[in-house]
Amino acid sequence: MTYVPAADRYDHVPIRRVGKTGLQLPIFALGLWHNFGNHANLADSRDTVLAAFDQGIFHFDLADNYGPEKGTAEETFGQILDHDLRPYRDELVVSTKAGFEMWPGPYGSMGSKKSLIANLDHSLKRLRLDYVDIFYSHQPDPNTAFEETADTMAQIVRSGKALYIGISNYNTAQMKEMAGLLKERHVPYVLNQFSYNMLNQEAADTGLLTAAKELGGGVIAYGPVAEGLLSDRYLTGIPADFPIHRTNKYLFDEGTDKVAAKLRQLNELAQGRQQTLAQMSLAWLLKDQVVTSVILGTSKIEHLVDNIKAAEHLDFTQDELDQIQKIIKG
Repeated sequence: MTYVPAADRYDHVPIRRVGKTGLQLPIFALGLWHNFGNHANLADSRDTVLAAFDQGIFHFDLADNYGPEKGTAEETFGQILDHDLRPYRDELVVSTKAGFEMWPGPYGSMGSKKSLIANLDHSLKRLRLDYVDIFYSHQPDPNTAFEETADTMAQIVRSGKALYIGISNYNTAQMKEMAGLLKERHVPYVLNQFSYNMLNQEAADTGLLTAAKELGGGVIAYGPVAEGLLSDRYLTGIPADFPIHRTNKYLFDEGTDKVAAKLRQLNELAQGRQQTLAQMSLAWLLKDQVVTSVILGTSKIEHLVDNIKAAEHLDFTQDELDQIQKIIKG
């Protein structure tokens, strides 16, 4: 059966402009990280991707190493694109990244010219695309001059293989340096994709959000519910084998019981807003316009639809914001 997208697909999710650029994104993106590769059922992945598009999520976030087997998330999306979404390519924003290890040897990762160009070429083949809308340097390379990475990103845009340049996992100082180099090359960065959630506020605490705004770009938050921690699933306790992301591991420094106690207090506040804890967590990230979009990592349609409902109540009173900070910082 030929897929026909919902006629009202742009009525559900607000759209934000990225800083001062022409790039506009839905406030939620679908991230195809570990749940859409070779270990997932293709039909289920297709259903989730198409459900997202029907709800107005036209931004699909990938990376060369997503899978879990490297490259397979891109392959899955390429198949869905060819089978269903090809007629709507001009509505889609497809992003990918390079920088983490893809193959042995010195050019399988990081930010050299040879590595970035080779990885992007492989990604385009897997995605079945001539270009991606956003191409990210997935992590800063401590051993390659930022000038080389910036030169390469500029070359990629001028070659037509990417429309916009992003950076990911760059701290505030690194973001400022790379943004300056890219601006000199007339291909300014548009987004810094960074780990950010209510429990992990490094992006706000270190001035990264403020700097991004001053640079004329935006921030896109990944891990917005801390791998599901910010949900009602762990109110009574967090298992010892909880798969916490490397950027959030410090949250357990004082034990999981203290985190669970914070979750219970946050959940009570969310209920007062007629939201789930996950919905409030997503809305909280979007309180600042510099956070252009939040990446949803779910592979289940019901979770996706439930998360999108966060858009129905994005406003916070100052008292609510103060209470959240008191709970988190307490």
